[in-house]
Amino acid sequence: MLRRILRFLLPMAIAMTPTPAATFNTEPDPARAPIIIAHRGASAYLPEHTLAAKAMAHAMGADFLEQDVVLTRDGQAIVLHDLYLEGVTDVARRFPDRARADGRWYAIDFSLAEIRSLRLHERLDPATGQPVFPARFPPEADLFRIHTLEEELSLIHGLNRSTGRIAGIYVELKHPAWHIAEGQDPVPVLMRTLDRAGYRGPEDDIYIQCFEPDTLKRLHSENGTRIPLIQLIGESDWSPDLPVDFERMRTPEGLTAVAEYARGIGPWIGQIHQGLDDTGAHRTTRLVADAHAAGLLVHPYTLRRDALPEGFRDFEALLHFVLVDQRVDGVFTDHTDLAVRLRRAIIDSSR
Repeated sequence: MLRRILRFLLPMAIAMTPTPAATFNTEPDPARAPIIIAHRGASAYLPEHTLAAKAMAHAMGADFLEQDVVLTRDGQAIVLHDLYLEGVTDVARRFPDRARADGRWYAIDFSLAEIRSLRLHERLDPATGQPVFPARFPPEADLFRIHTLEEELSLIHGLNRSTGRIAGIYVELKHPAWHIAEGQDPVPVLMRTLDRAGYRGPEDDIYIQCFEPDTLKRLHSENGTRIPLIQLIGESDWSPDLPVDFERMRTPEGLTAVAEYARGIGPWIGQIHQGLDDTGAHRTTRLVADAHAAGLLVHPYTLRRDALPEGFRDFEALLHFVLVDQRVDGVFTDHTDLAVRLRRAIIDSSR
């Protein structure tokens, strides 16, 4: 079934892809348009992290495609946003007795073969069983499966070759400290996979991102990677077990420290825009300006047409705010097509 989907999407990719071929480096360049990063693929239109969603995002002109990486029981790198499976698969029905004491089905408890047997669907709210985004792809469709990182990189290489347009990759290591505590180290698995696929430095159009600074420091110092590293910035209460002071990280001193091992930061949009004040004006922080002062790129997440932050009338207004008012260097978005189409018009109109 997935092959039939890809046979439909690949001709569309060739037809829709902008020309000529473009390449993207990781050095700051005020004259270069901010990059558009397809958040889990074209996830506004197809279930996240499916090969179909990645093919569609490539066709829509994404500059980079995001891959979240976790490990299976047999040490295989798969593309999955969460450590657990129940939010986007039918694992609870297929393996009802394999949940842990917390009621979750963890990918690391399953072999790759078992995970391949699961049906992947649009993300559901575990509390209600309803789609998180009701207007997106129907969750009942039995069309999609989880795939390995190696398989996704092969797809991207193929699309880059067949379309003549280069889309880079933007890999996130998910919870590496947790994996290590479970007896598996994802860092060497990831680096071997990237090396075999030819991703070794900034010239290969790649970033690696992670919320855990110790992992990025390890990649920078111990592994000596030339791949540009991005420090993701969350909120401290998102992961109480992660000993990271994200508030301090967002200060000028914290950002200077990040610049010693990372090429940029990936903040949550709520750390840049904090709603409206009493007069109806946007309340903004100095995070982007301070990060740029420290020599860091800024790639905020996640821009969605169907989940606009307070104070924005539409997706175009949100994109104008981050690209023109804040001058970020790139954005993560579920709506690749809208971001690519509006980017040039917004930038041109601001000159």
